[in-house]
Amino acid sequence: MSVFPAKPVQLLALRKHSLVVPHWLTHLGALGLFSVAVFDSSVIPLPLPGSTDLLLLWLVAHRGDPWLMVPCAVAGSILGGYTTWQIGRKGGEAALRRYVPARLLRRVVSWVEHHPILSVFLPAVLPPPIPLSPFVLSSGALGVSRGRFLLVFGAARTLRYSFVAWLGVTYGPHIVRIWSGALQKWSAPLLWVFAGLLVVGLCLGIRKLRSQRKSGTVAKRASNPKTALGD
Repeated sequence: MSVFPAKPVQLLALRKHSLVVPHWLTHLGALGLFSVAVFDSSVIPLPLPGSTDLLLLWLVAHRGDPWLMVPCAVAGSILGGYTTWQIGRKGGEAALRRYVPARLLRRVVSWVEHHPILSVFLPAVLPPPIPLSPFVLSSGALGVSRGRFLLVFGAARTLRYSFVAWLGVTYGPHIVRIWSGALQKWSAPLLWVFAGLLVVGLCLGIRKLRSQRKSGTVAKRASNPKTALGD
């Protein structure tokens, strides 16, 4: 009786899969997906960006029911996102300083102040390395309403996870390897594109603020005849 494995190629493939998705999570199915989605949208960082996407993709590609898996992923993500929003709402500026990196804080706050809808929708619908928690925290701290947040966040997550499930159904297990490779390949370009959007939004916000101050100064002078006449 040989002590060597009879099918080393299959074992190697299994090990490669286990590097992408922990083996025990795949056996938990919908419950494991829900749990990962909760943490993935919370302030608790997971070691692998896009963990919910990868697990959902793996489950659907291996004959998981997409009509069950997608709602579980969306529900878990909404619960995690709402918890993060609540932390921002109750903690305010202190929560932002604690959980948001200092290098991102000013830009994130400016984006949320001037684009409250897009600042929730875009990070929730776009893949990693687009940061999510800083925007969710800021939306809570800066007064984005509960109803608006849940509606926009839920719609974005539904679109994202529906697309991921469609990939799993259409292309099967091969898409898992393609997706994990794409995360590494396109992470830097996606981050630069998002940084560019932040800069554009910041510039538009500054321009709008200056125009508002200018119009306010003009209105103040017009309302004061002595000032307008150069008294």
